[in-house]
Amino acid sequence: MSVLVSIIAEAGAAAEAAATGSDAGGKIALGIGGGLGAAGAGIGIGYIFGNVIQAVTRQPEMRDEITSIQWLGFALTEAVVFYGLVAGLLAFFL
Repeated sequence: MSVLVSIIAEAGAAAEAAATGSDAGGKIALGIGGGLGAAGAGIGIGYIFGNVIQAVTRQPEMRDEITSIQWLGFALTEAVVFYGLVAGLLAFFL
């Protein structure tokens, strides 16, 4: 919980610094946007692959169907990283 509070405080400081024209605020926003996007995707991908392993061990005859769904979930989860990176880049340059 304290980590979340410190991240929110840093984001507020970054927004305030960006409003005053400081370049450090944009760098912090880019780091937070990219970092949180990557962390969320990492958790999601780990969750997907863990559940795929459980599903295949329970029903090995459905391996092909499960694998195709796995790759779709992987691609959609990985898109979150790019959304976070784009949001960070927008905050950095705007």
